[in-house]
Amino acid sequence: MRLVRARRSPVTPSRVAPFFLTSLVVAACGGDRSRSPTCGLALLVGPRMIQQQLTILPFVLTDAPRGLSASLPALVAGTSHQGEVTVAYAGSRLVLTYQGPNFPPFPTDSAVYGLLVVDDSTQRAQGVLIYESVRPPPSFPQLGTVRGGGTDKTIPLYGVRVDWPSVSNSRCPLLGPPAQAPR
Repeated sequence: MRLVRARRSPVTPSRVAPFFLTSLVVAACGGDRSRSPTCGLALLVGPRMIQQQLTILPFVLTDAPRGLSASLPALVAGTSHQGEVTVAYAGSRLVLTYQGPNFPPFPTDSAVYGLLVVDDSTQRAQGVLIYESVRPPPSFPQLGTVRGGGTDKTIPLYGVRVDWPSVSNSRCPLLGPPAQAPR
Protein backbone atom coordinates (compact mmCIF):
# COMPACT_ATOMS: atom_id res chain seq x y z
CA MET A 1 0.00 0.00 0.00
CA ARG A 2 1.34 3.34 -0.97
CA LEU A 3 0.62 6.48 1.11
CA VAL A 4 -0.15 9.61 -0.77
CA ARG A 5 1.08 12.77 0.85
CA ALA A 6 -0.72 16.04 0.45
CA ARG A 7 1.37 18.59 -1.29
CA ARG A 8 2.14 21.54 0.91
CA SER A 9 3.17 24.80 -0.55
CA PRO A 10 6.12 26.36 1.21
CA VAL A 11 5.62 29.45 3.30
CA THR A 12 7.40 32.15 1.39
CA PRO A 13 7.89 35.82 2.16
CA SER A 14 5.55 36.69 -0.71
CA ARG A 15 2.75 34.76 1.02
CA VAL A 16 3.43 36.07 4.52
CA ALA A 17 3.92 39.73 3.61
CA PRO A 18 0.31 40.49 2.53
CA PHE A 19 -1.05 38.82 5.68
CA PHE A 20 1.40 40.70 7.89
CA LEU A 21 0.71 44.07 6.23
CA THR A 22 -3.06 43.59 6.47
CA SER A 23 -2.78 42.69 10.15
CA LEU A 24 -0.59 45.72 10.80
CA VAL A 25 -2.98 48.12 9.03
CA VAL A 26 -6.00 46.73 10.90
CA ALA A 27 -4.19 46.99 14.23
CA ALA A 28 -2.96 50.52 13.57
CA CYS A 29 -6.12 52.00 12.11
CA GLY A 30 -8.91 50.26 13.92
CA GLY A 31 -10.23 50.54 17.44
CA ASP A 32 -8.57 52.40 20.26
CA ARG A 33 -5.71 54.44 18.83
CA SER A 34 -3.96 54.62 22.19
CA ARG A 35 -3.08 50.95 21.74
CA SER A 36 -1.65 51.42 18.25
CA PRO A 37 2.01 50.82 17.37
CA THR A 38 2.34 54.55 16.70
CA CYS A 39 1.23 55.39 20.23
CA GLY A 40 3.47 52.71 21.72
CA LEU A 41 6.43 54.16 19.90
CA ALA A 42 5.45 57.70 20.94
CA LEU A 43 5.40 56.59 24.61
CA LEU A 44 9.00 55.48 24.27
CA VAL A 45 10.45 58.15 22.00
CA GLY A 46 8.68 61.26 23.36
CA PRO A 47 10.08 61.05 26.91
CA ARG A 48 13.56 60.34 25.55
CA MET A 49 13.45 63.39 23.26
CA ILE A 50 12.28 65.55 26.17
CA GLN A 51 15.03 64.20 28.40
CA GLN A 52 17.62 65.14 25.76
CA GLN A 53 16.53 68.80 26.05
CA LEU A 54 18.30 68.82 29.43
CA THR A 55 21.58 68.84 27.51
CA ILE A 56 20.71 72.16 25.84
CA LEU A 57 21.15 74.77 28.57
CA PRO A 58 18.93 77.52 27.09
CA PHE A 59 15.98 75.08 27.33
CA VAL A 60 16.53 74.27 31.02
CA LEU A 61 14.20 76.20 33.35
CA THR A 62 16.00 78.08 36.09
CA ASP A 63 12.95 79.24 38.04
CA ALA A 64 9.66 77.57 38.90
CA PRO A 65 6.85 78.93 36.73
CA ARG A 66 4.07 80.81 38.49
CA GLY A 67 0.36 80.38 37.90
CA LEU A 68 0.28 76.64 37.26
CA SER A 69 -3.04 74.75 37.40
CA ALA A 70 -3.92 73.02 40.66
CA SER A 71 -3.05 69.69 39.01
CA LEU A 72 -1.07 68.54 35.99
CA PRO A 73 -0.88 65.23 34.14
CA ALA A 74 2.09 63.04 35.05
CA LEU A 75 3.68 59.93 33.62
CA VAL A 76 6.47 57.64 34.75
CA ALA A 77 8.58 57.41 31.58
CA GLY A 78 8.41 54.00 29.95
CA THR A 79 4.93 53.20 31.25
CA SER A 80 1.49 53.82 29.80
CA HIS A 81 -0.49 54.46 32.99
CA GLN A 82 -1.00 58.14 33.52
CA GLY A 83 -1.27 59.80 36.89
CA GLU A 84 -1.34 63.40 37.99
CA VAL A 85 0.46 65.76 40.31
CA THR A 86 -1.14 68.30 42.58
CA VAL A 87 0.68 71.60 42.55
CA ALA A 88 1.66 73.65 45.59
CA TYR A 89 4.30 76.27 46.26
CA ALA A 90 6.73 76.58 49.16
CA GLY A 91 8.11 80.06 48.66
CA SER A 92 9.52 80.13 45.14
CA ARG A 93 9.81 76.34 44.87
CA LEU A 94 7.27 73.86 43.57
CA VAL A 95 6.04 71.04 45.78
CA LEU A 96 4.25 68.44 43.66
CA THR A 97 2.46 65.36 44.95
CA TYR A 98 2.18 62.43 42.55
CA GLN A 99 -1.06 60.47 42.52
CA GLY A 100 -1.19 57.42 40.32
CA PRO A 101 0.46 54.11 39.53
CA ASN A 102 4.10 53.19 39.00
CA PHE A 103 5.86 55.77 41.17
CA PRO A 104 9.38 54.36 41.53
CA PRO A 105 9.29 52.27 44.72
CA PHE A 106 12.81 53.00 45.96
CA PRO A 107 14.07 56.34 44.68
CA THR A 108 17.77 56.62 45.30
CA ASP A 109 19.95 59.67 45.65
CA SER A 110 21.03 59.53 42.03
CA ALA A 111 18.58 57.58 39.91
CA VAL A 112 15.07 59.12 39.96
CA TYR A 113 13.86 62.63 39.19
CA GLY A 114 10.89 64.58 37.87
CA LEU A 115 10.86 66.89 34.88
CA LEU A 116 8.30 69.67 34.43
CA VAL A 117 7.63 70.00 30.70
CA VAL A 118 6.76 73.47 29.34
CA ASP A 119 5.76 74.19 25.72
CA ASP A 120 8.28 76.74 24.45
CA SER A 121 5.80 78.43 22.12
CA THR A 122 2.94 78.98 24.61
CA GLN A 123 4.94 78.87 27.88
CA ARG A 124 2.21 76.54 29.21
CA ALA A 125 3.14 73.62 31.47
CA GLN A 126 2.13 70.36 29.78
CA GLY A 127 2.79 68.06 32.72
CA VAL A 128 5.47 66.12 34.57
CA LEU A 129 7.54 63.14 33.48
CA ILE A 130 9.25 60.96 36.07
CA TYR A 131 12.47 59.29 34.99
CA GLU A 132 14.33 56.35 36.47
CA SER A 133 17.76 57.28 35.18
CA VAL A 134 20.83 59.22 36.23
CA ARG A 135 19.91 62.66 37.52
CA PRO A 136 21.28 65.87 36.07
CA PRO A 137 24.41 67.14 37.82
CA PRO A 138 24.00 68.94 41.16
CA SER A 139 24.71 72.26 39.43
CA PHE A 140 21.40 72.06 37.51
CA PRO A 141 18.67 74.38 38.81
CA GLN A 142 16.16 72.42 40.86
CA LEU A 143 12.60 73.83 40.69
CA GLY A 144 11.29 71.89 43.67
CA THR A 145 10.32 68.34 44.57
CA VAL A 146 7.88 65.57 43.67
CA ARG A 147 6.48 63.45 46.45
CA GLY A 148 4.86 60.12 45.69
CA GLY A 149 4.26 56.52 46.45
CA GLY A 150 1.83 57.29 49.26
CA THR A 151 4.73 57.90 51.64
CA ASP A 152 7.48 60.39 52.18
CA LYS A 153 9.45 59.43 49.04
CA THR A 154 10.66 62.70 47.53
CA ILE A 155 12.59 63.26 44.33
CA PRO A 156 14.00 66.46 42.82
CA LEU A 157 12.08 68.36 40.14
CA TYR A 158 13.79 70.02 37.19
CA GLY A 159 12.19 71.84 34.28
CA VAL A 160 12.67 72.05 30.54
CA ARG A 161 11.14 73.86 27.56
CA VAL A 162 10.30 71.78 24.50
CA ASP A 163 8.66 72.18 21.12
CA TRP A 164 5.58 70.31 22.32
CA PRO A 165 4.09 69.35 18.91
CA SER A 166 7.38 67.66 17.97
CA VAL A 167 7.42 65.38 21.04
CA SER A 168 3.72 64.61 21.53
CA ASN A 169 1.60 62.96 18.84
CA SER A 170 -1.82 64.65 18.58
CA ARG A 171 -3.53 61.28 17.98
CA CYS A 172 -2.13 59.88 21.21
CA PRO A 173 -0.91 62.75 23.39
CA LEU A 174 2.03 61.91 25.62
CA LEU A 175 0.55 63.47 28.75
CA GLY A 176 -3.14 63.15 27.87
CA PRO A 177 -5.35 66.11 27.04
CA PRO A 178 -3.85 69.59 27.44
CA ALA A 179 -3.64 70.98 30.97
CA GLN A 180 -6.37 73.38 32.01
CA ALA A 181 -5.54 77.07 32.03
CA PRO A 182 -5.01 78.50 35.52
CA ARG A 183 -7.86 80.51 37.02
